[in-house]
Amino acid sequence: MQLDKAFEFAVVLAWTDLMKVVPAASVRVEYERESKSLLDHVNVWADKGKGYCDRVCDYWTWASAAHPNGMRFWRGHDSDPLARALDFIMKNQERFTGPTAARDGLVLVYPPGDEQRAVAATWGDALPATTSANGA
Repeated sequence: MQLDKAFEFAVVLAWTDLMKVVPAASVRVEYERESKSLLDHVNVWADKGKGYCDRVCDYWTWASAAHPNGMRFWRGHDSDPLARALDFIMKNQERFTGPTAARDGLVLVYPPGDEQRAVAATWGDALPATTSANGA
């Protein structure tokens, strides 16, 4: 499966949770690579339109004085499906394909239809049930 498709499914699984805090026209997933193959950091943003975005969460593969490793939600956002999906993606990066030459990536997700939700739900049902997230 393409990495970008996995991020899209993660957002679609969490769409209802994400819209509870900030109704958004779209959701952006931005990721950074530490090297040509390893993802280091992922940010998820709710795009409210006209240039305004609300940070939903981030996920770091390593800890520093500036941030813990793992998942962290921001400003009242919370979603178990999103936390579980991002945790799986970041811990199992070798399972996903995609362009490795680019250092950074961006996935835009628009309000999903019923068919897109059903496909994402099938993918999400196969994910492990456990993860932990800390709020900020």
